[in-house]
Amino acid sequence: MLEAIQTMLEPVKNKVGLMVGRCVLRAITDTGKLQRVQVQALADETHDDVERVQQYGFTSVPFAGAEGVVVFVGGNRDHGLVIAVDDRRYRLVGLSAGEVALYDDQGQKVHLTRTGIVVDGAGKDIHFVNAPTVFIPQDLRVGRDIIADRDISDQGGTKSMKGMRTAYNGHRHVETGSTTNTPDAGM
Repeated sequence: MLEAIQTMLEPVKNKVGLMVGRCVLRAITDTGKLQRVQVQALADETHDDVERVQQYGFTSVPFAGAEGVVVFVGGNRDHGLVIAVDDRRYRLVGLSAGEVALYDDQGQKVHLTRTGIVVDGAGKDIHFVNAPTVFIPQDLRVGRDIIADRDISDQGGTKSMKGMRTAYNGHRHVETGSTTNTPDAGM
């Protein structure tokens, strides 16, 4: 009797065993609404055009060779979904419990540490785009030059660098009955 039940359950056991597996990404296409990947699931099992499901608000294009988890709904090996991808070649290591990081293969990262947020541009510029104004309500410390393409204002915009230059460059002093010339070197 037990043997008959085991024989009846064998196809179900096999199907369940084939539902979830590890995979290696071999190719990635990022042109559609859902990313499509080619995966190698078993040594001799390659699946083309597999949908890669990502978290809302976050997207990435992994390199070929990254590893993932592929789910085959209902055990049907003809329709897989890649639900997680990692790449041990580039993953940051040594984070403390509770820390989070966004990173890439070039060393760029945003690291939410236990003591503050660290943004590492890996020697590349950091751009804030399509934002009419960037607000920084705290002190700002700058370790190098500040280069402004337009005027710099303070005190609610009532004082400006241009205004200071105009006032300095045109000013005179009354001394002992005569007026001095304007400065010989403008600001």
